[in-house]
Amino acid sequence: MISGLDGLERFRVELAEHVATVTITAPPVNAQDRRFREEIVRVFDVIHDTADVRAVVLTGEGRAFSAGADLRERPNLAEEAGAYPRHNRLVRASFDAVMECGKPIVAAVNGPAIGAGCVLALCCDILVVAEESFLSMTEVDVGLAGGVRHVLRFFGQSDARLMIYTAKRITGPELFRMNAASLCVPREALLAEATAIARQIAGKAPLAVQAAKRSFNLTEEMPLRDGYRFEQTQTVALARTEDTREAQRAFAEKRKPVFQGR
Repeated sequence: MISGLDGLERFRVELAEHVATVTITAPPVNAQDRRFREEIVRVFDVIHDTADVRAVVLTGEGRAFSAGADLRERPNLAEEAGAYPRHNRLVRASFDAVMECGKPIVAAVNGPAIGAGCVLALCCDILVVAEESFLSMTEVDVGLAGGVRHVLRFFGQSDARLMIYTAKRITGPELFRMNAASLCVPREALLAEATAIARQIAGKAPLAVQAAKRSFNLTEEMPLRDGYRFEQTQTVALARTEDTREAQRAFAEKRKPVFQGR
């Protein structure tokens, strides 16, 4: 157990070999309600500040990754003044907590990831999907809209528009073919494959990995010249750290480095 994460109802968090495995435990389909969103903000904020965590795997319990927003919360939102702004602020925070977490996150998509569940998967850094899984943005089916910007991070323009306009299900094998997912494997191999990637990340210099994630997040909207200049500032800062000196010594001495996170 990671300190500060007791009393969770919608998530289970386990830590081994510097990898935190975060499992969504909201049966039957891991839908996202207010409690879910409050807890996911808490989980990833704590992970962000936990030095012993160097990488994360996010997956769902049961047959679904996440079936999206719990629509039972929506009927009266439009009728209560201020309800939608409060709701939308928490929804954004739940996704931002994942994207802004300083540790790389591998999504192990074990089943359907629908609507807000699809967006949650796309907030992660790396997608590993089960053959039986699919991503789908179903907002148009229930008269809503959203998720376009998140979908555009992983899909080309035509595929993103097809997905949003039609609510088409994009299956695991299709996601791999479209380069949206890094691996597509049988469900029984999913967690092991995602964890292997996370452990590989956890074996690298922690500060360097975190700097790389900052670069991905901050340079996404930047012109090439500005983005690369930012990355160079990260390199200068890293050059002064003990972990970078240890990595370079270990490389020269042909041994495995021992990182301290400083």
